[in-house]
Amino acid sequence: MNDVIPEYEGKAKQMLAGVDASQMVQRFKNSATAFNGVKKAEFEGKGILNNAISSLFFELLESKGVRTHFIERPNDRDMVVRRLKMIPLEVVVRNVVTGSLAKRTGLAEGTLVEPPIVETYFKNDALGDPILCDCHVLMMKAATAAELAELKRLGLQVNAILRTAFEAAKLRLVDFKLEFGFDPTGAIVLGDEISPDTCRIWDQDGRKLDKDVFRQDLGDLIEVYEEVAQRLGVKVNV
Repeated sequence: MNDVIPEYEGKAKQMLAGVDASQMVQRFKNSATAFNGVKKAEFEGKGILNNAISSLFFELLESKGVRTHFIERPNDRDMVVRRLKMIPLEVVVRNVVTGSLAKRTGLAEGTLVEPPIVETYFKNDALGDPILCDCHVLMMKAATAAELAELKRLGLQVNAILRTAFEAAKLRLVDFKLEFGFDPTGAIVLGDEISPDTCRIWDQDGRKLDKDVFRQDLGDLIEVYEEVAQRLGVKVNV
């Protein structure tokens, strides 16, 4: 499959045609980017780690009644998924103040967000993925009011499940990004990935264990991702 031309290629993944029109193969790349692609690097083993961690979380969410695009992980770098019509929104759930939330509010990094909040961003690299108010989402017809409410409900449901898993591994789920799409029946289904690329994860002492390590030059990215995998009980050969 290495010679297959992707239907779509993003910063961290390729989307390839599946065995039939209902499926796709999501291939995880070793690329890391930050600041909307301004900072770039390659890390051997990153794709393997993100695929394994994402598969673990999708299987967990499915077991708890959250529908996802995950079908199987046939090899280290690939995930077979259901084909979705993606919603052009990034759904961000925040449990702790950090990053852009700290800059926008002036609240100190590490402040607990209680109850957790859900934000929506327009998925558009050319515009820098700007944050959108609900009125903007409706004005742009990126989602209906009912769909937006469902995205927020699902975001909080996923958050509750993932926080429990991270707490069991003695880790803090600070915030994370989700992407959703429609299946052929029109149901909203969770897609994309859930990994240290798309989550902010802190140790109990505040040490960062996610892509912020790359963004802020805080250490070895692969060592950090391997630690997260090990603490979650994911076995990988990098």
